[in-house]
Amino acid sequence: MVRDIVDNVPGARHAVVLSADGLPRGATEGLAEKDVRTISAAMSGMQALSKATAHFAGPAAERRWNQTVVEFTEGWAFLIGAGQGAYLAAAADPDVDLQQISFRMHRLVARLGENLTAPPRVNGENAAEAEQRAARLSAGGAPAGFVLPELDKVIAEVPGARHAVLLGSHGLPRGASSGMGQDLADTISAAMTGIQAYSRATAQFVGDPDFQWRQTVIEFQHGWIFLIAAGDGAFLAASAAPDCDIDRFTARLADAVPRLGVDGTSGARRSGDA
Repeated sequence: MVRDIVDNVPGARHAVVLSADGLPRGATEGLAEKDVRTISAAMSGMQALSKATAHFAGPAAERRWNQTVVEFTEGWAFLIGAGQGAYLAAAADPDVDLQQISFRMHRLVARLGENLTAPPRVNGENAAEAEQRAARLSAGGAPAGFVLPELDKVIAEVPGARHAVLLGSHGLPRGASSGMGQDLADTISAAMTGIQAYSRATAQFVGDPDFQWRQTVIEFQHGWIFLIAAGDGAFLAASAAPDCDIDRFTARLADAVPRLGVDGTSGARRSGDA
């Protein structure tokens, strides 16, 4: 049944079913057993961190995660829910029909139904607890020199854009748009650093561990979070409302990268700065 994706979607390469604990439960042919284990662990870690960043996407009574998509120069990796505590991952060529592979993945999940369900071992925080945590993180103010005007300009120009933060190669925030306190920037930066590492680890799934990572997009019911390369080992994390034109948002952020001084000319506060 898992082969349905590879057999019926031109450009689809592999499919793996995994538990929330990162244990493989099935895979298409062509993947070594050790690679399936590595992919399952990376996908599980990335999904757990994705859920932990839900408050960054915006306020909502229910923060339901929909999917995570990783783009490489040579292909794509997709991750969706497949029942309670189970997930379905797929890898595809760069020119795959994104709508078609999404349709096939969701249809497979519907066909497999309860067979993929794996009850969780622990309970996550409820919506009220998540809301309170997000409010605490957003309450703190940003220090002088931390706000990057170039990011504020992008946020103002793109309807639905919410936040953006620049992360250095060390994984610490180097600056952010207005409205992000230091605590929120630190928390999101830590999570995004992990997501970026897990994203890179899925390159083997797409085809080759040396494939160049471009971006990771996380879709929630209440908004979007995405992570894009920003040169010199740095990257940008940003969030937007559900109806935001994310192609325009990411394009505007990419245009702003040269003006952010990623090579060390930025006026953004760094770890150790006075």
